[in-house]
Amino acid sequence: MLRLSMSTEEYLMIGDNIKLVFLGGTGNHLRIMVDAPRDVDIVRSSVLEKSNPELKKNGPKYYAHEENPGMYVPKKKGKNSSNL
Repeated sequence: MLRLSMSTEEYLMIGDNIKLVFLGGTGNHLRIMVDAPRDVDIVRSSVLEKSNPELKKNGPKYYAHEENPGMYVPKKKGKNSSNL
């Protein structure tokens, strides 16, 4: 699995013909744009899990790595920034 930090409007290419563009977001929501050929099926996980409950129960689980919990927390600016 690949974990990336992306800036708004950066994109990933999957193969030669699928482009994922990161449009930004707020809180726990992220907006992406998928540019793919019409013959490529793109389905949300919630739709897949609704139609196949076994997938939700037995499918892959993704979770945050707890090894470095503060690693991706932005540093606060100001005179107390050295306390992080």
